[in-house]
Amino acid sequence: MTMRLDYNQIAPNGAKALGGVYGYVMQSGLPAELVDLVYLRISQINNCAYCLDMHTRDLIKRGVRLEKIALVQAWQEAGSLFSETERAALAWAESVTRVAETGVPDSAYKAARDVFDEKQLVDLTFAIVAMNGYNRLAIGFRNTPQAVVENQAGAVPALSDM
Repeated sequence: MTMRLDYNQIAPNGAKALGGVYGYVMQSGLPAELVDLVYLRISQINNCAYCLDMHTRDLIKRGVRLEKIALVQAWQEAGSLFSETERAALAWAESVTRVAETGVPDSAYKAARDVFDEKQLVDLTFAIVAMNGYNRLAIGFRNTPQAVVENQAGAVPALSDM
């Protein structure tokens, strides 16, 4: 995969604006691990290799077990491996990400509101919006995943290096 263009260099103010949303989310009070799980799930839905690689690495750095990371895509079948809050966040992320298919029904909203207060749900939705935007930039302009860069350089990082 060859990068088509570097949007960060071409439109730094746009990249900075989107980065501002990311920065807001990270200081919003939502747990960073929860946000990274949501980012990983959205990136799975959108099939964004660059972001899948990045958020997997972020979760590993946070100490999340590989078994849990591997089951993010099948979180509904993973039982108590995911907390009630994580399950609610992942369900909301899926519904909002697939808005054209789901229409984000009242039942999805109610399920999310049963777990999150108004501000938390708005902040979570900002996170979902930002990650969907980043996915579209990374896919559209062919950002190269770090794993591919390392492979091309002949480096094989240990899991502990991620």
